[in-house]
Amino acid sequence: MRNFSKITLSVLLIASAAFTSCSDDDDPKPDPVEESIYTRLGGTKMVTDPDDSSKMIEAGRLSYRKVVNSTVGLIVADVENNASGNLGAHFAPLLAEVGAGNTTKLAVLVDNLTDFFSSATGGTNPVNTYSGLNMVDAHDPAKNPRMGTKSSNADYTKFVGYVGAAAVANKVEANTELYADIVAVLESLRAPIVQK
Repeated sequence: MRNFSKITLSVLLIASAAFTSCSDDDDPKPDPVEESIYTRLGGTKMVTDPDDSSKMIEAGRLSYRKVVNSTVGLIVADVENNASGNLGAHFAPLLAEVGAGNTTKLAVLVDNLTDFFSSATGGTNPVNTYSGLNMVDAHDPAKNPRMGTKSSNADYTKFVGYVGAAAVANKVEANTELYADIVAVLESLRAPIVQK
């Protein structure tokens, strides 16, 4: 019995020494999971919708909607001021409707863009599902009559600038990782969107 106890004690001591000598520093740690852009813009936290105080909206979706609305406002302001390089030709069908007092398709565009960016950057709830055209078809006037003309690299660079300015206007600082990540998403779309 004593031999068994000595052997058991020896095994326990060796095992405990082996386990304590394996420190956490020896184990590879997985890289920390970076939060999605959607999460960093507010995520799924429900907040009161400023457009309808009787409704709630995900904070991440609201952030995107604000940026989309601001982007549209900047584009329209440049068109109205006849600014050099404005994107009026791209949005001619929509601008004509809005000029005639019909904002229905503008609301659809804002919803589609909000859906697209929310879905593409981590919004996983059904409200963020994008069901519109793929990026090639959406930006080809032959396949999408809502598009006035095809985009060049300069046009798309101008659009990215509008989105960047709209993000800054909505409290996404230009010198942050979040801003850089948003621009990276936009740049990942350049190839299918630029078609001339």
